Amino acid sequence: ILNYDIMARFRRRTCIILLLFILFICSIMMALKTLRPDRAGFGDPFGLGLLPELQQRTVLLDSKQNSLSRAHGDTVTRVSNLHSIAVNTMKASMSPVKKLEEELSSPNYNFHIFYYIWYGNPQFDGKYIHWNHPLLPHWDPKIANNYPKGRHNPPEDIGANFYPELGSYSSKDPTVIEAHMKQMRSASTGVIVLSWYPPGMADENGEPTDDLVPVVLDYAHKYNLKVTFHIEPYKDRDDRSMYHNVKYIIDKYGSHPAFYRHKTSTGRLLPMFYVYDSYVTIPEIWSNLLTVSGSQSIRNTPYDALFIALLVEERHKHDIHRSGFDGMYTYFATNGFSYGSSHHNWASLKAFCDSNNLMFIPSVGPGYIDTSIRPWNNHNTRNRVNGKYYETAFSAALLVRPEIISITSFNEWHEGTQIEKAVPKRTGQVVYLDYKPHKPNVYLELTQKWSEKYRKEQEQWLM
Repeated sequence: ILNYDIMARFRRRTCIILLLFILFICSIMMALKTLRPDRAGFGDPFGLGLLPELQQRTVLLDSKQNSLSRAHGDTVTRVSNLHSIAVNTMKASMSPVKKLEEELSSPNYNFHIFYYIWYGNPQFDGKYIHWNHPLLPHWDPKIANNYPKGRHNPPEDIGANFYPELGSYSSKDPTVIEAHMKQMRSASTGVIVLSWYPPGMADENGEPTDDLVPVVLDYAHKYNLKVTFHIEPYKDRDDRSMYHNVKYIIDKYGSHPAFYRHKTSTGRLLPMFYVYDSYVTIPEIWSNLLTVSGSQSIRNTPYDALFIALLVEERHKHDIHRSGFDGMYTYFATNGFSYGSSHHNWASLKAFCDSNNLMFIPSVGPGYIDTSIRPWNNHNTRNRVNGKYYETAFSAALLVRPEIISITSFNEWHEGTQIEKAVPKRTGQVVYLDYKPHKPNVYLELTQKWSEKYRKEQEQWLM
């Protein structure tokens, strides 16, 4: 009987130890799966052929490329009606400012976030816009022939690898705009960098959106956010057209309380303009606009501002300085995409900017995936690693002590850089990526976390 009892206890103990060992192995496997990027390593070289001019002018049909799209005859009337609806909706839903301040994190005006208002759906626009993005062909016909063609078919099939919690929304929907403002404010960002084309112009997959700017400004003001402008590379952009653009924006929107002005080291309050694909235009043209002696100079006029150029290649830093720009940003949310977006180059870029009285604005992002519109670009994906990629980018940015950090992006869904809420979704043809095991707002929370960390570290820098 004693031997039987001893054997029974031994078997129980063995089973328990075996079970614990199996659980331990399973835990290790899950941890490794979480930490390992699915595809490319963070430092993999990104195809510079994606960028205009850097591949002998072979320009991809990108949603940010030069294009001109005329508005439909009733666009102005429709947007004007939507503006009235938005104002009425905002007044009806206006919470006391004090209550909003209690519920949401305080805005950090040194955190700038890129925002796109080019999405449309049948309810507000009569058709889908941008969600039905075409599949872009590779520039090499031999490679292009190996991949599908056509366009996406919303609402189940959209031009994105993730799916928005708000569905295939319209950027004209007042409830969507308000939801976006609340999300950006909850993330403790402070300045919205609004993608902008001149009136009557748009990217080749969209329609003009300038008439929507007043609505964005109104809702931004409700949430104590500011708005600056990300001037896109429209057709024939040069020193003269840019002068008129800046004058138009400041004249039309400059008196709005949500219009962003940056306080310089000399105490001046100046508007700020990010200029996408600035390197496409030669420095001699920019210097006409941006230097005091330029023939089209905007300096020391009522329309003077801070102009921030996009840096892609290392040589661009010298062009930016010669052009008369006030600073540079890196935009791309991909470590290794370009010289500018590679984290290990930020220290030298910051040193260059410091020595030349320029602002350095690194751009951080949660990841990158654009295979829903560039199916051949799988090897350039940057896995989110459950938020670790995003935090690594923030950590790298803080190391160089920048005056401003920009975030790519709030809602550039085509390139998978969004921090907007996304949800799991599966259709007959597509299984969308999601933020699991975290909640849909995980990237908003991470942004808020790093905004607070930035504030605390900035206090130390100033000391």
